Amino acid sequence: MGVRPPSDDMDDEPDVIEFGIAALDARLEELGVTFPATADELVAEYGDVRVPVDAAGTEITLETALEQTTRREFETERELLDVLHPVFEERRQGSSRGYLAQLRALLPF
Repeated sequence: MGVRPPSDDMDDEPDVIEFGIAALDARLEELGVTFPATADELVAEYGDVRVPVDAAGTEITLETALEQTTRREFETERELLDVLHPVFEERRQGSSRGYLAQLRALLPF
């Protein structure tokens, strides 16, 4: 996923803030991760890689995301992304509920 930040009319084309699976996909390509790979190999090499799960910048490490799945082997990057997608979505939805709850706590009614 990705969202465009507010335009400041300084650039011709706005930057895109990537988060979730789109951000993970970009990081994996940037790091040159190769497949097939096991969860243990990914954690050993890239476990501390932090990936934003929402536009607010809430992050999750690859290790934490992999710990929340039962799959231990991935033949392709697409397979890894498909398995981790629900983890990222759950974390994103959880963080948005957290912000809403915080906002409601601030209101007097």
